[in-house]
Amino acid sequence: MTTSPIRVGIAGLGRSGWGIHAHLLEPMTDMYQIVAVTDADASRRLEAVERFDCLAYDNFHDLVNDKAVELIVVSLPSFAHADSAIAALEAGKHVVCEKPMAAALADADRMVAAAAKSDAPVLSIFQNRRYNPDFRKVQEIIASGVLGRIVQIRMTESRMSRRWDWQTLKEFGGGSLNNTGPHFLDMLLQLFGPAEPEILVHLDRTLSLGDAEDHVKIVLKAEGAPTIDLEISSCDAFPDETWHILGTQGGLHGSPRRLDWKFFDPAELIPRELDTQPTPDRSYNRDTIPWQEASWDRTEDTDDAYRGFYRDLHATIRNGAPLVITPESVRRVIWLQDECHRLGGM
Repeated sequence: MTTSPIRVGIAGLGRSGWGIHAHLLEPMTDMYQIVAVTDADASRRLEAVERFDCLAYDNFHDLVNDKAVELIVVSLPSFAHADSAIAALEAGKHVVCEKPMAAALADADRMVAAAAKSDAPVLSIFQNRRYNPDFRKVQEIIASGVLGRIVQIRMTESRMSRRWDWQTLKEFGGGSLNNTGPHFLDMLLQLFGPAEPEILVHLDRTLSLGDAEDHVKIVLKAEGAPTIDLEISSCDAFPDETWHILGTQGGLHGSPRRLDWKFFDPAELIPRELDTQPTPDRSYNRDTIPWQEASWDRTEDTDDAYRGFYRDLHATIRNGAPLVITPESVRRVIWLQDECHRLGGM
């Protein structure tokens, strides 16, 4: 068993490569060492050299050919994810690919095939929201059964805001469905289960200056699964909370910082029988529900929670532990995004 830190090369030093991956990996010195980077911007390369005392390349090809690099973090623009990840795998490098996994399902399938080869290194997709403390708490509450059968799960990620960068353009794989959608679709598909959903979708461009959508409404339905309702919008002046869950014995609402839920024990309800006779005073049926209430406040640091992804990946690469976030599981997100683009006409 190798105990030395995994030697990392980061491809792309933008918002994700620098602000997320480098930030998460830097203090994990017992597990990882950033030894090389690549970026087209010379000032970014210099900044990385000064911060990490690493090599810096002006092109991806040289990073892939660096024999010292064991793991490449692909945090390049979305349209370059598939080709870059496959090139790194074929060069014998382990790969972490930023979301979205790929720009289209055909590209995701090429990535899955490359990773499925018997001698292939590890490929994982950075679906870090699976490590969100609130998501894991929601999973725990649902699994406990206190809310009964889950009827509907609604998630909202909306605000009133404009964007005018490259991620608002279709030609670069932009739009809210591709940029923000993978986080929420991935979480919601974990809660939805394995059934193939019936999809209702509406895509619209509202305030963004590019030609890609910035308003997304998706509803998923299937027999035996909760209805999923996802809204991602840039034109919401009164945004709702992130979570709203309906169950037959209770419900939950809240944000990544705090969750509140209430529930009841059906055995404590007053026994009732179906009655087809008029009510004596023309009133509607009313029940007294013996509610129990609970709440949760986030205490775990979100960065440390996200480092859980890299702790698990280290266990896979160094110790042969099962891969937690497989490319096959994330392929389903790309399939759903493709279907939503097709049905939504954008």
